[in-house]
Amino acid sequence: MSHRGPLTAVITTVLGATLGGLLIWRVYRTKRKRLPSVQKVADPVEAPCPVNKDFTAVECQYTKPPNVQEKEFKAVECQTTQQPPPVQIPSYEQLLGVKPVMVSSEEEWQQLWPLMEKELSVFPVLGLDCEWVSVKGRTSAVSLLQMATYSGLCVLVRLLAFRSGQQPFPLSLMEVLRDPHVLKVGVGCYEDGKRLTRDYGLSLTCTVDLRYLALRQRQATVNNGLSLKSLAEDLLNVSLDKSLELRCSDWEADQLTLQQMTYAARDAQVSIALFLHLLGLHSEASPESPSGSSYSELASRCQGLVDVPFRGRGDGEDRTPDGERRRRTRKTPTYESPESGDQQVPDPRKNNKRKPLGVGYSARKSPLYDNCFLHAPDGQPLCTCDKKKAKWYLDKGIGVLQSEEPFVVRLLFEPSGRPDSQQDYYLTAKENLCVVCGKADSYIRKNIVPHEYRRHFPTEMKDHNSHDILLLCTSCHAASNVHDSFLKQRLAEEFSAPQGCEEGVRLLEDSDRRRVRSAARALLTAREELPEQRREELQALIKSFLDMNEEQELTEEVVQQAGSLETRIFNEAYVPHGLKVVRASAEQGLRGLMDLERRWRQHFLTTMQPRHLPPLWSVDHNHSKFLRKYGEDLPIKLN
Repeated sequence: MSHRGPLTAVITTVLGATLGGLLIWRVYRTKRKRLPSVQKVADPVEAPCPVNKDFTAVECQYTKPPNVQEKEFKAVECQTTQQPPPVQIPSYEQLLGVKPVMVSSEEEWQQLWPLMEKELSVFPVLGLDCEWVSVKGRTSAVSLLQMATYSGLCVLVRLLAFRSGQQPFPLSLMEVLRDPHVLKVGVGCYEDGKRLTRDYGLSLTCTVDLRYLALRQRQATVNNGLSLKSLAEDLLNVSLDKSLELRCSDWEADQLTLQQMTYAARDAQVSIALFLHLLGLHSEASPESPSGSSYSELASRCQGLVDVPFRGRGDGEDRTPDGERRRRTRKTPTYESPESGDQQVPDPRKNNKRKPLGVGYSARKSPLYDNCFLHAPDGQPLCTCDKKKAKWYLDKGIGVLQSEEPFVVRLLFEPSGRPDSQQDYYLTAKENLCVVCGKADSYIRKNIVPHEYRRHFPTEMKDHNSHDILLLCTSCHAASNVHDSFLKQRLAEEFSAPQGCEEGVRLLEDSDRRRVRSAARALLTAREELPEQRREELQALIKSFLDMNEEQELTEEVVQQAGSLETRIFNEAYVPHGLKVVRASAEQGLRGLMDLERRWRQHFLTTMQPRHLPPLWSVDHNHSKFLRKYGEDLPIKLN
């Protein structure tokens, strides 16, 4: 058999396979050129795109290529834009079913804060309420602060654990309460904020009273009143336990009962549920929100209601939430006390001139810092000053204007002193804003070392003390004063310098002089109506005080003089609290006074956590300079 047969067969097979492969490859390449879009989507460069009902589908259909078997190309779905995951708003039953969490220390708060912060980023709203104890009509400090997020997470903060500096308030807690971009909703939450400021120096801003929202939503059926219990029943069909036993229970107890915790948490959780309901954010038919709500969206729907104290239902009916009065006569309005904690409290609206937080303070009408500069004759910067002082040098002809912006005056005489370096506090420009919260539209001066102490410092420590005068808004100023009162009380105990007792009072009431004045006034107004014996007793009392003998006549003129007798006498043992503290500190010399100064500065930093301090502000400002210039043995002469 010839060997050509098998060899020819092999060659033919190889050539056939090769030609067949080339033909198939040519057809494949032709398809790719004619179907670029399909190949691009299907090309596995990245992981396959998941098909989701929330993703936008793209359908691609093509005409069949010529001379190619007819095929149907299926629609290709791919992800073009991915929206944030939807937010599931729980039902009222789910929201109220979340168990509360108790917080009694900074560590416990820090463990919960990340979760709360995450939920506030979705819905920047907190349901808020407070509880306190009332004894014989007098309210104690707020004992419990309740805050609930949209999911029902409720944190119960036991505030008494942070009172009197036992432990500092967590910075994140202080910041969320005063955060102007987190709404705090409830019934009487504005009044709760004033209590927190009064008792702990905590600033609460961005509050919305749910009663205003209920009145604004005319479609909401409110039959039983505007208390939290009534709103919950009318709008949510939820019954709150407001039994006297729970409302008036001991909120300062070492351990709160489960019933107390549930009661307290319900008030905050119902508040947030009412807010969601009144704004239409809680719909059983459509419980999902695309991605939450921003503060601007929520605030726009509460326009005119933020940080507005509730004026009572009578006022609420007579005044629309936008502040427009209806012209009609009405009787004196009745007020509902805030149901925050459900304790009966004096109505804070009785004074028609009542001001918001920071009552009694009036903001500056002009900036404190003009940031004008004084330069030495050789051009060295000396300090900053206000424009009035800078112009004084120009008017007196002892300075010349170097520039208008910034306003620089060069002195024509050698100054008495120069800064030790160019890194000096008094050479820095300062902003006109609250050093705590950064508010720039209203502020007043705050003495970091209170004047009652500073005024007794030696002259050497009172020169150039503008370092300890900072700007605070009225709200932060009021909060700072509350913290100051705690430190003053500690100083009073440490240095035996009591405030408000007999040793701390300049004038004392003399009981003998008071009795004589009362006797004289009784004789002047009702001499004839008095029994003879009583009249003689009163006359004898006056004569004894005036060193008159029994034979001398008590004339009308003498009785009138006794009736206008000054009953207050100067207290010879009087030593002002501030002077006593400074005097005790001065016994340690210059270092003792510097320690007192440092203590007040550090107290301000710890309690207020300022975020906008001027550059180079320091708790040890000028201390090294004092020691270098005067020495530790400086004779202390108090003022």
